Amino acid sequence: MYMAASKDGTKIVYDKIGQGPALILVGGAFSYRKFPAMVKLASLLSDRFTVFNYDRRGRGESGDRQPYSIEREIEDLQALIDEAGGSAYVWGLSSGAVLALRAAANGAGIAKLALHEPPFIVDPSDRRPPQDLLKQVSRLIADNRRAEAIRYFMTEGMGAPSFVVSMMRLMPGVWSKLMAVAHTLPYDAALLEGYMAGKPLTASMWSAVQMPTMVLEGTESPASLRRASQALAEVLPRSQLRSKKGLGHTKKLDAKITSAELAAFFVEK
Repeated sequence: MYMAASKDGTKIVYDKIGQGPALILVGGAFSYRKFPAMVKLASLLSDRFTVFNYDRRGRGESGDRQPYSIEREIEDLQALIDEAGGSAYVWGLSSGAVLALRAAANGAGIAKLALHEPPFIVDPSDRRPPQDLLKQVSRLIADNRRAEAIRYFMTEGMGAPSFVVSMMRLMPGVWSKLMAVAHTLPYDAALLEGYMAGKPLTASMWSAVQMPTMVLEGTESPASLRRASQALAEVLPRSQLRSKKGLGHTKKLDAKITSAELAAFFVEK
């Protein structure tokens, strides 16, 4: 276990394994560095990279400060990049991809960027979450109603069937992990605010993202996620789209397939 200090003094805890160029993993909602899929992905990548797998603020063993702001999370990622020597490859999953993308647009020292199914909604015909998603999730967390916040975020925010949440509640090991990080759901909702309204992406949004970028999507993923990935790849200045079965993340992240795609992208000249 290692620790970096973010700009506001918050401690950000991370694991570091492997040898080679630095690669930072940025998890999405509910994810943290000890999440099994993240541990497996880090292990598979460690043959070629020095992998930094960290707890986003408020999760696992990392610290937190209120009020939350996206700028602080960007500073957390930059603190990891500084630990890596000032430049690193970065992979972000789901809302973690949005965080990585916003950090890149803010000038973070990212050499190459991989964005794995950011959950934008870019087509007005697709199902959209309530406009007050952030407000409602924040209210539930403020009232210490974590279980309700999980259900609301998954069903109303992400569109998961309600029976999926009910099944998770019957699996104590899974449910306890979700409950442990539920208070950070407003952070993910804040990252997504404004990008899930069914509006097209424009090149001007991300013109500052000049590093080589790969957008990953699973051919088995929901159509709205695929449309978002394709739209993002079209507007980013130096991007490529990688579509493949097994790259979806809504049911289970396939660490083996993901690691192979990341290794191929990050090592190519």
